[in-house]
Amino acid sequence: MTGFAAGQRWFSTAEPELGLGTVLRVDARTVQIVYTGTGDVRQYAMASAPLIRAGFRPGERVRVDERDCIVDATELIDGVLHYRIGERRVAEGALDADQPVSQADQRLASGRVDPNARFEFRRRCLRRRAEARADPAWGILGARVDLVPHQLQIASIARRRRPPRLLLADEVGLGKTIEACMILAQALASGRARRVLVLVPQSLQHQWLVELKRRFNLDFSIYDEERCEAIESGGAGNPFEDAQTLIVETGWLAGDARRREQALAAGWDLLVVDEAHHLSWSPESASPEYALVELLSERTPGLILLTATPEQLGLDGHFARLRLLDPARYTDREAFRAESARYLRLSAMVETLREDGDPDAAQVAELAAIFGAESDGLPALLGAIAAGEADARGRLIDALVDRHGTGRVMLRNRRAVVGGFPDRVAHLRVLAWPEAGDPMLAGRLRAEFLADVAPGHVEPEHDYPDDPRMAWLSQLLARLAPAKCLLICRSRAKVQALEEALRLSGGIPVARFHEDMSLLQRDRNAAYFAEVDGARLLICSEIGAEGRNFQFAQHLILWDLPLDPDQLEQRIGRLDRIGQRGDVHIHAAALPGTAQELLLRWYDEGLDAFATVCPDGRELLRRFGPELVELAAAGTDSEARERALSDLVARTRAAHAELSARIAGGRDRLLELATLRGAADGELLQSLQRADAQARDDEFAYSLLEQFGVHVDPLDTHAVLIDPEYVTLDAFADLKGGPRRATLHRPTALTREDLLFLRDDHPLVLGAMDLVLSGEAGNATFVLDDALPARTAVLEAVYVLECIAQAGLHVDRFLPPTPIEVAVDSRLALREGFAPGAAALRRAADQEIDLAPQRRVLGRLVPPLLARAQEHAAAQGGRIAGSARARAQALYAAEIERLEALARINPNVRQEEVAALRSESHALLAALDGARPRLDCLRLVASPDFLTLRA
Repeated sequence: MTGFAAGQRWFSTAEPELGLGTVLRVDARTVQIVYTGTGDVRQYAMASAPLIRAGFRPGERVRVDERDCIVDATELIDGVLHYRIGERRVAEGALDADQPVSQADQRLASGRVDPNARFEFRRRCLRRRAEARADPAWGILGARVDLVPHQLQIASIARRRRPPRLLLADEVGLGKTIEACMILAQALASGRARRVLVLVPQSLQHQWLVELKRRFNLDFSIYDEERCEAIESGGAGNPFEDAQTLIVETGWLAGDARRREQALAAGWDLLVVDEAHHLSWSPESASPEYALVELLSERTPGLILLTATPEQLGLDGHFARLRLLDPARYTDREAFRAESARYLRLSAMVETLREDGDPDAAQVAELAAIFGAESDGLPALLGAIAAGEADARGRLIDALVDRHGTGRVMLRNRRAVVGGFPDRVAHLRVLAWPEAGDPMLAGRLRAEFLADVAPGHVEPEHDYPDDPRMAWLSQLLARLAPAKCLLICRSRAKVQALEEALRLSGGIPVARFHEDMSLLQRDRNAAYFAEVDGARLLICSEIGAEGRNFQFAQHLILWDLPLDPDQLEQRIGRLDRIGQRGDVHIHAAALPGTAQELLLRWYDEGLDAFATVCPDGRELLRRFGPELVELAAAGTDSEARERALSDLVARTRAAHAELSARIAGGRDRLLELATLRGAADGELLQSLQRADAQARDDEFAYSLLEQFGVHVDPLDTHAVLIDPEYVTLDAFADLKGGPRRATLHRPTALTREDLLFLRDDHPLVLGAMDLVLSGEAGNATFVLDDALPARTAVLEAVYVLECIAQAGLHVDRFLPPTPIEVAVDSRLALREGFAPGAAALRRAADQEIDLAPQRRVLGRLVPPLLARAQEHAAAQGGRIAGSARARAQALYAAEIERLEALARINPNVRQEEVAALRSESHALLAALDGARPRLDCLRLVASPDFLTLRA
């Protein structure tokens, strides 16, 4: 880069949309540039400024006073170019900000070329983009998630549905939210969905916002009445049309008729509903929330319902959710009950087959009824089982899975089947009261409990230094040293009070985490906790139990307990997760006779909630919660209270045993097998494993950012500091706040949520690649190669084979924007596999060649070479497109054939789904037929005597 001087004109490679910039001020290290077309002012560090000198040569076109002119001659005066245009002399500062953008062939023919390194990197970007966009995991390559087979399998199943209409019903702790977010991310990245509405309870809005942003780099907007009013006050019509991706509280939208109608009118491609088991329906009536979802589901192609409540706890409720997904299929409750009962009977048969047993006569009759018109194949399968064929039982189970009714719309995984979870070890303490008791402390504890569990109660002031629980906490932390501990309590006020009390006692590094902190502050404090020599204790409000991963710790301290068992499971789930390498130790304490002790005992003795997952917790809370709160708040004498508590615990334990037995006895093994089938070697799992392996030696993302003058400095083995210094990159939202830390290493990204996880579909990487490929930098270059014979030149032309198609077709699966490289020499002969010599490329890194004297030669040489290259590129593009078409045709034919076969044996396969797949196949194949190559960049490689040519 040449030196800067006031009045010079420069292009920004980071923000080409700004047009020509003018140097205003130069000092020892920085340069200030004004972009007169937009009025923006930028200050850059000279050593790393993402700028290219805007110098035009004789014969090139420039724009002055909104008129296009041809440059006749140039002159450099005090570092500033002056152009002679006819009789006029124009300083470069007088050029219009908006200049004509030259094409690669025009730039090369006029001798306006870039350093070879820019050409090489541009070509690398083209190749990289094509590989990434064709990857099956496009959209979740950079997702901050563990590679959990069952989660990726559910995302893969949804990816193949047209459109996806699914009920995700995994047991608690298996990651339904992550599964739904993966489905969203891939649908948005592929273009299959543009407008997405997520309906959630008010308490889960923030969790979804964080999950989508921190794990999947997706920006969603939380909508409420205040936001809608603000949008309308700005003159907008329907506020739900102001954003594409929304998170909305289900109850608020269902209860406001005007907002409901606006949301229905806005139109959506994909609807996600969390906590779908709260949607109440019967043939006689439906809750407002159910009615809202029903109306939306009728108008929205894609629908994802999330529920953790087992269908065995309410078959009518399960039927209600399924009729949202497929109202044409689920119309008769009694027929659904009979069908469900039949598949539960088959579950026992599946267990027999999996344990190498043979079906009995009643089961064979049941099989014949299921196979129906195709029962001819059943005797062969049964005969193969009797003959001891190794895979015969597996083939019969697969056949049953294919015929499973709800297996097409419902996906279900169980912890016991998935495996990989740690053991839970409970450490529960009943503490001693201070000597002679403390009525004031008892009153504070009762007020604290009521504020925690009963709406409407004001939270009291917390005075913890003299609280016996604080002594227990300090002793516990000292005993567990140097282990890291996560403490969760209900509110921000408790977090601050606990931090203050521990600060006064001194001696332990503490980090805090609550809802009044910004996302960036939370990330930084969570990162401080994750560091080996960072905080030993992280104190979180309830928000810390939402969507965060602290599995590097093994000790969970429960300062208080939530009333909702599902919320308790959320807390424990921060540590008890797949990938946890040690047992999870759960610590809790309470003073005898307090409401806190009552709740502790109810969880421990009634639900066994500290040792096992409690899938029926919400139902137990519904039955016993009001009585529990009333007993805790009553403050009766100890003997009467103990009798009442013992009775409550006994009834809870009995109900829990009954419900657990019903769940275990009602397990649908076929549904579990249908969901998990193929998960161990699924396509998405393999793709992400390959990406992780390649990332070990891949620093493309860092090299890409360095093209724009962004410094990348190593911090440790797996992390770097990305520092834009004085460079302002409006296109890079992640860097607007200054330097950021980043990683390419998945395990590091999972424990350090403050780090950017840079993969090829991360917004920062996508934005940088788009800037490289949308600008002209690197699209024309020139290299001298003394290995070529005298008077020889070779034109390397890089085309991009593009297919213009509807976004929803996701044509990139088969034909992403694919670079085609053609080399033609000065005899118009094709040079397959041509590359400049290594010595020529080394010299080209430092060479700056003035091609002005050869402009006429270039004007005669480039057009015929390019015409021949275009012919070869068209032929090569036809072959590539033809190969992509053949792959697409084979894949669609196989999918359609399988769907048609399934439709004959499984009523859940709708003919509309088959028809949609056929229509999509026709549209995609037609689009592939129209693929055409577009010239992107050129490199002319010539023998050294080329510089002597003047004609």
